[in-house]
Amino acid sequence: MLRLHAIVHLLLVIVILAGCSQSEPAAKSAATAGEKPKSDAPAASKTFTIGMSQCNLGEPWRVQMNADIKAAAAQHPNLEVIFKDAQNDTLRQRSHIEEFVSAGVNLIIVSPKEAEPLTEPIANAFRGGIPVIVLDRAVRGDAFTCFIGANNVQIGRAAGKWIAEHIGNDAKIVELKGLMTSIPGQDRHNGFVEGLGGKGKVVFEADMKWLEPEARKEMDSALARFDDIDVVYAHNDPGAHGAYLAVQAAGREKKPLFVGIDALPQEGVAYVSQGILNATFQYPTGGQEAIDTALKILAGEKVPKTITLKSRIFTKENVAAGGAVIEN
Repeated sequence: MLRLHAIVHLLLVIVILAGCSQSEPAAKSAATAGEKPKSDAPAASKTFTIGMSQCNLGEPWRVQMNADIKAAAAQHPNLEVIFKDAQNDTLRQRSHIEEFVSAGVNLIIVSPKEAEPLTEPIANAFRGGIPVIVLDRAVRGDAFTCFIGANNVQIGRAAGKWIAEHIGNDAKIVELKGLMTSIPGQDRHNGFVEGLGGKGKVVFEADMKWLEPEARKEMDSALARFDDIDVVYAHNDPGAHGAYLAVQAAGREKKPLFVGIDALPQEGVAYVSQGILNATFQYPTGGQEAIDTALKILAGEKVPKTITLKSRIFTKENVAAGGAVIEN
């Protein structure tokens, strides 16, 4: 009986040794094939949280920006974007940045309402180690990771040049400005004056804060003061459309030229196609570019300090062909 137990024990030892001798080459083979160890799997599936603060959602262009960011982020399952709407309140937007910092997000995207008040909280987040992408409206200084936006001076200048080519020397112009405490509003005005080159005269100007109802109200004031208005230059398409509605409601036989900026397909470009606007200049939302840049930053890649987006002009002559690129 003892002999039988010894034989069984010997057989078990042989089987175990055989199994060990086979498992070692298998492990080496997996390593040679380049398979990642199981311990690396959580790192590969790590989720990054991005905080996005939008200055307001009262403008169709900003709704589109959020939609573009959401669509671009949806292509990457490891990205989670938290959207916040400042509702045109600078203090609320400052709080957004501070909340994102406290929550420990991996990256912040912010489209500021105003330059000066948002500079400090953005700088604090950046210096605290959180990458910050400033989208559309610049802030002061350079305490951020990357600014993405079109050249508003160039766009304003192109609008001024186009208007100068279509008016006489004594033309009366109404300028409906965007929020003038924002850098885009200032740049679109300065570029416009440069492009106009002294042609015509701005007889009425007002800050309509990027909002169509405000633009319509200001245009009513302009119509009450001036019998003849040859051109309306608005810093965005809702402003130009609001001015158009005011002129239409006033029953003016002589319609001025209407020029806007943004050129969303369903808004400015459609207005040109319908003959409501005479020209609109594209201001890309930068949503896709923001997510592309965020992915590079989160991967540890270096990105440019400034990414300038190209613009296009749409008129009745070229709208069907997709507009034309603004060269300078």
